[in-house]
Amino acid sequence: MQLNFKKFGNGEPLIILHGLFGSLDNWLTLAKNLGENFEVFIVDARNHGQSPHSDEFNYKVMANDLYEFILQNDIVNPIILGHSMGGKTAMQFAMNYPNQLSKLIVVDIAPKAYPVHHTEILKGLFSINFETIKTRKDADEKLSETVSDFSIRQFLLKNLFWKDKETLAWRFNLPIINATIELLGVEIEKISKFDQPTLFIKGKNSDYILESDTVLIKNIFPTAKIISVDSGHWVHAENPTEFLQIVNSFLLST
Repeated sequence: MQLNFKKFGNGEPLIILHGLFGSLDNWLTLAKNLGENFEVFIVDARNHGQSPHSDEFNYKVMANDLYEFILQNDIVNPIILGHSMGGKTAMQFAMNYPNQLSKLIVVDIAPKAYPVHHTEILKGLFSINFETIKTRKDADEKLSETVSDFSIRQFLLKNLFWKDKETLAWRFNLPIINATIELLGVEIEKISKFDQPTLFIKGKNSDYILESDTVLIKNIFPTAKIISVDSGHWVHAENPTEFLQIVNSFLLST
């Protein structure tokens, strides 16, 4: 699969993977900043952004997509950084292809299983009928009936695009995401120790990484540093200054 991507800067290669319902556009500003020291690739996952849609959607195929992306672009031993779903993909990649990356950064996700918790978001997304919804404002009003958080709605609405002159649509593959949502909560597979430099960044106000997850993380990633940032789940968007400081400090010192 040919994944959509953008590239910035020069230096050691760094690949950034977004989370569920996201796209590479969520990382543009940070990618440009990190491009001052690294060759940064921001990538749309399958069924997201402008990458192809597919009926297959799980961490095994997304890890394989990443492997193919690295080969297609002649990238050697990149740093892999992933947020949420992208973090799980990055961890699965490290399990499947441990010799194909130099460092790993995982943002606000653990290698454990999570229960499905996007029910209200999916309900809200499916409630939008693009035969009657013709503006972003109308979509926001309809989505607000289910998703009350303004920042989450704005994050989701970034995925709107004009399918033709009169019809809006979602860039992500909503039916397949809905059909496979349980697969996106599973723990990583083929677990073995990954000894390369690893950093976990967690949001202090997020419950995705708990203190009780430390033992599990250290068992799989024995060199891992776990650093908390004053933010919720979208660490890089809510506190980009501290996030960048932590990432640059880790990368430039290891």
